[in-house]
Amino acid sequence: MTDAAQRQGPLSHVRVLDLSRIMAAPWATQILADLGADVIKVERPGAGDDTRSWGPPFLKDRDGKPTKDAGYFLAVNRGKRSVTVDMSRPEGQEVIRRLAEGADIVLENFKAGALAKYGLDAAALRAVNPRLIYCSVTGFGQDGPRADQAAYDFAIQAMGGLMSVTGERDDAPGGGPQKVGVPIVDLMTGMYAAVAVLAALARRGETGKGETIDLAMLDVQAAFLANQATNWLLSGRTPKRGGNRHPNIQPQDVFPCADGFFVLAVGNDGQFRKLCEAIGRPEWGVDERFATNAARVTNNPALTPLLTECFRAFRRDALMQALDAAGVPCAPINDIPQVFEDPQIRHRQMLRKLPHPVAGTVPQVVSPLRFAESPLRFDRAPPTLGQHTAEVLAELGLDEASVADLAGRGVI
Repeated sequence: MTDAAQRQGPLSHVRVLDLSRIMAAPWATQILADLGADVIKVERPGAGDDTRSWGPPFLKDRDGKPTKDAGYFLAVNRGKRSVTVDMSRPEGQEVIRRLAEGADIVLENFKAGALAKYGLDAAALRAVNPRLIYCSVTGFGQDGPRADQAAYDFAIQAMGGLMSVTGERDDAPGGGPQKVGVPIVDLMTGMYAAVAVLAALARRGETGKGETIDLAMLDVQAAFLANQATNWLLSGRTPKRGGNRHPNIQPQDVFPCADGFFVLAVGNDGQFRKLCEAIGRPEWGVDERFATNAARVTNNPALTPLLTECFRAFRRDALMQALDAAGVPCAPINDIPQVFEDPQIRHRQMLRKLPHPVAGTVPQVVSPLRFAESPLRFDRAPPTLGQHTAEVLAELGLDEASVADLAGRGVI
């Protein structure tokens, strides 16, 4: 059975050439692979994607010995086929051009202009395939004073303003700037990249023409400053770190109980009144200082100490049960193992084990997307390095002798 016949999902008719590595663009191509696209990941012979070595932890084989694939790589490369090609060699460049001829989408995240010297830039590949959608992901874009600079998620979180509004305020214990606990700029850039190439694919269906997309991580970070940026634009006041407090909605914070902490996420005045009734303080719900969200935001320095003192009299689980019953949004603060023990996560089968040629199985946190008419299938683990080289080259028409010759000369 051909690979195309085995695939399913809304993008099962789409082929993606993945020239990317690390996190941002590979996150995008994993989304496309989850949706059924045939994603061919090109890697360096002998080394592969940098993230294969970004461990520990490393995946263990059937005998319990560490493999060469780190958890970082396994998190962003599910569903792809790995082909090793040395793009610095003319023969390798020709292989990539032939792959591009049959692709719908190319994603790459080399520094601006780096692929032009290999004849693998957008102009060159779209010349051989005018219908090609070519997306370049960089730190700062293809133009501008920083275009030549490399970038990583941490640096973009800092210079893009996110760390200025993340963390406890400077005058509080533990105060100071903090990065988000996952590489959020990489992940959001991957999401924007997936949206962009799918929009271009839809447009191509109308015009027959491909597209060239220039996506910058710093632009993405500026874009998802969201309400914090607009708060500044409207007020002229620079947003500051406020710990867990929401800048526009109150009460939303982490509060202590007698035996632990929980998150309260009141979203409107009705929920606030229900909160007050559930904790035996209905008078707070009609107090003019707290009756409206705007008043609660203004008077939060008075409200938070009142709630904090009140909640300390409750045991956490009992309080959360009472709030759940009253329709007041709240949540425990789970660690990661507890997330995957949650009955809702288990019901939704967000954690699955996929067959793996070396380890037997590999755990994967799968796509959250659910399609009624085009269900997603998760049966292709993150590939071992070069696992599909011979298979993909055979699809290009290369015979065994040609593949062996390329391998013998270190091209693949």
